[in-house]
Amino acid sequence: MQIRIYANSEELGAAAAAEGAKAIRQALKERGTARIILATGASQFDMLAALVSERGISWPDVECFHLDEYVGIPATHPASFRRYLQERFVSRLPEGVKSFRFLDTERPLDELRREVGEAVAAAPIDVAFIGIGENAHLAFNDPPADFETEEPYLVVELDEACRRQQQGEGWFPKLENVPTQAVSMSVRQILKANKIVCSVPDERKARAVRESLEEPVDPKIPASILRTHDDVTLFLDRESASQLAPETIDAARKSS
Repeated sequence: MQIRIYANSEELGAAAAAEGAKAIRQALKERGTARIILATGASQFDMLAALVSERGISWPDVECFHLDEYVGIPATHPASFRRYLQERFVSRLPEGVKSFRFLDTERPLDELRREVGEAVAAAPIDVAFIGIGENAHLAFNDPPADFETEEPYLVVELDEACRRQQQGEGWFPKLENVPTQAVSMSVRQILKANKIVCSVPDERKARAVRESLEEPVDPKIPASILRTHDDVTLFLDRESASQLAPETIDAARKSS
């Protein structure tokens, strides 16, 4: 794992976008198409703003996959991740993308999981753009996460820490408004991506970052599993890196 630390979220986002864009361009050069996974949430604001501005990417040749979505909310809901990705990504690309497999969780969930799961598993993913939650979740795989299942998508229960994060970021007015279930890409499916670009700004993520990097790999710390992947770059800002031990930071400088 490479760890890179930046002065602020904007610099972090630009660097993460540039890293992922390089992998997309390489896939397009080699195969004429690319396949990517996109995350949502406040941690991805700056990265996505930079990614849509990257030059030299033929977006009409790029297939996109949705990482997770709350169960039962419509695409028009202010907290819907379909709406988020449409507004912050797809609508900002003049020529659009080849396809985007959105998770329409108003559909029967078994049917949705089967259809999108088959599509994501049909060929390798070139790059997954992800984040880490305040409770160290990956996608909506809250602790203890399932590190074993090969199912591409799961129906998961959201723990209180996760739900409080969603309410705290302003997506829902009250905790009781936050759904208790979501459809999430599984941990093992995320790890199947050839390259993982993980953007984690903000001091409220500092504990999760420290545990993910310095504690043993454990389902109780879902993001710790990223250390087992061959090509992960973790992009931090000063705040999210603030609890790291000096030796971890030294290792990050050497890896950059």
